[in-house]
Amino acid sequence: MQTDTHNNTIGTIMITQEEILAKAKEIGRQITEDYQGEQIVMVGILRGAVLWMADLMKNVNLDMTIDFMAVSSYGAATKSSGVVKINKDLDTDIEGKTVIIVEDIVDSGVTLNYLRGYFVSRGAKVVRICSLLDKPEGRRVEIDVDYIGFTVDDRFIVGYGLDYDQRYRNLPYITYLED
Repeated sequence: MQTDTHNNTIGTIMITQEEILAKAKEIGRQITEDYQGEQIVMVGILRGAVLWMADLMKNVNLDMTIDFMAVSSYGAATKSSGVVKINKDLDTDIEGKTVIIVEDIVDSGVTLNYLRGYFVSRGAKVVRICSLLDKPEGRRVEIDVDYIGFTVDDRFIVGYGLDYDQRYRNLPYITYLED
């Protein structure tokens, strides 16, 4: 374990970059198979999903457009506030289209439940969720996740795009902060 300049202790590596890349290939192939012949809109949730989405989309062989949304329910806290705020909305018209939301982690379920309903209200034909990580112990809202990379314990996860107060996103693996 290591301690950073803010006295946060970083845990051991939970998931390596190699494991993440292999999972992106596996899930990308599955999405390609599931939506063969369709156009999809892949929507990355900023900022945490950027690395995962980049790896994932390289492995999807479909007619695809991408867009991004910025939403928050954490701020600088380690637990979700339960209130979803849209900081950047879509630039793409999703009416009548298949949308795959790409997220870094499903924790409370609040944000993704809100986004699924939001996209349906904007006329999306189908809304699916693809998350690098799933933390089922953190659920406050039941939500079905269609594509899950890895299931993790109820810890505060950082690395590979996931942050604590905008830090640790650049770690090339998944780890956690010690209490």
